[in-house]
Formats: sequence, structure tokens, C-alpha cells
Amino acid sequence: MLRKFIVVINIVLLAGCASVPKKMEMIEAAASKQEQIEAQQFAQLPKMKKYKRKIIIGRFSNETNYGKSLLADENNDRIGKQASDMLSSRLVKSNRFLVFERPDLNKIEAEQDITNEKDLVGADTIIIGSVTEFGRSVTGKEGFLSSTKMQTAKAKIDIRLVDAKTGQAFFSATGAGEASTESGEMAGFGSAADYDATLNDRSIAAAVSDVINNLIVSMENRSWKTDILEVKDKNVYISGGKSQGIKEGDVLWVMQKTKSVKSAQSGFTIDLPPEKVGSIKIVSLFGETETNEGSIGEILDGTIDAKNLKDLFVKEGE
Repeated sequence: MLRKFIVVINIVLLAGCASVPKKMEMIEAAASKQEQIEAQQFAQLPKMKKYKRKIIIGRFSNETNYGKSLLADENNDRIGKQASDMLSSRLVKSNRFLVFERPDLNKIEAEQDITNEKDLVGADTIIIGSVTEFGRSVTGKEGFLSSTKMQTAKAKIDIRLVDAKTGQAFFSATGAGEASTESGEMAGFGSAADYDATLNDRSIAAAVSDVINNLIVSMENRSWKTDILEVKDKNVYISGGKSQGIKEGDVLWVMQKTKSVKSAQSGFTIDLPPEKVGSIKIVSLFGETETNEGSIGEILDGTIDAKNLKDLFVKEGE
């Protein structure tokens, strides 16, 4: 009897000493999961080139049957426009390019005709793409007292980079994305998810994020150059300024085109390597926006022929 009493006392004491672990609280991150993924992707990019390249986002279409009907307006391509907007946003956010829109070129030109102002900016690279796969699926399991439901959306996009001068596609890439949501019930309790329209947006965003790194690396591998506007005394006026990353004190090379020869093998006209004819040092900048910015460079060495500007251009010094 005494032994049983001692055992009971020990159990009571141990119970009194035991503490119930605190329930862990879930704290949401300051940035969304998608924003965290994008930040990690941008962190993995190579060191940014000194000067920003100018790029154009051209046609971006939905080549799937999703969202299409016999009465649908071909100009109302919501999925294609959504993918284009997301891609444009990612490129602007990377702070590595000057991004110009061209999907609504006819509307832009019509507005410029009204205002009698035409100031479209040319670029070296055009991005063309399409949503090639898009779809949704619903799966689930049912038991005696429980059930689960999984909604999944998948998207795939194809992108090509086109040389604006020759029309040649020099790079292509594919990105795939997936988004899902799950709900469940147990003995009549739980969540019963309706159609989740946000899955479409999230899957397209994931496909764009999947392709963005390779796209940026390929575009940055293209050499930066700009044209000469005017040569006056010892000063050279060039296109491009603060928006492209040009600063006072930068030293640039002035190059002269040599000769263009048509290749019998490929049919393309090939420019033979240009020759360096001088160098300039940027002394001041002018203009207010990326469409009218310029820089003034002082000639450091060489001879720059003001009568032959069409064969001259400026590139980043090596």
C-alpha cells in the first residue's frame, strides 16, 4: 500500500514539473514566395554589364486553345498580353535594360499622327514569344469520412530573340511553370475550395521566372554600341546618357566600319571587323528622358571625320 502511495505522489510531482510546449506561430515573410524566387534568380545572374542595352518586346501570343472560342476576338488575347506584361515587368525590375513596348505599335503610331510627333526609339534586339501550353486539372481522393481536392495549372512559354537589323533569331528558350492548391474535409469539417482563378496567373508567372535568367544572359552578351550625332571642334555628341549608365569620366572608343561582304555560304551580309579610329572621354550629359538623352565626349586621341558619321559608332572601351 505504501509503495502504491509513493508511485502516485511521484506521478503527481512529475506532472507538475512538466511544461506544455508552446505552440509555434507561423510568421509570414515580408515578401511573397514568388518575390523570394525572383530575388534568388536575380542574385544568380552574372555581374551586370556597364551600359544598358535597348530591347523591344514585340508580339507575344497565346497559341493554345485555352480561353478561345469561335466568337472570341483575336485581338483580345488576355493570356498572351499577361505573359508579355509579366516579362516586361521582370526585365524592368532587373535594372539591366531599357525596355520599349511594341505590341500596340499601330495604336502608338495612330496617336503620334494625331499629335504630329513621331519619336519611336530603335533597338538592337526584339523579343518575340508565345504561350505554347496551358491547362488545368483537378484530382482528388475520397475516403469514408474524408476527401481531398487538388487544383493544378500548368503553363509553358517559348521565347525568341531576334536581331532587329537582320531579322535573324539568334536565341530561343522555353520556360515551364506550375501552381496548385489543395483543400480537404474530414467528417464534414475543413475547406471546400471553389475554382481558383489565381492559379492561371501564378503558373504563367512561374513560367516567365523559369526562362528569365537565360534570356537576360543572352541579351547582355550582345555588344553595346551607340551612334554619333555630331562632331564639333574637339567634342563628339553621342546618343545615350544617364538612363543607359553613361557617366562623366567614362572613356569610349570610336570605331569605323570597314567593309560589308555578302556570304555565298549563308546568304547574309557580313560586316568585317571595324577599326578603332580614336577615343573620347565623357565630359557632360544632356537630355531628360531615355528618348532624348545624349552625352558629350572630348576627343582624347585619333582623328574623327565629321563627314563620315554614317560609318562611325561608339563602343565601350576595353
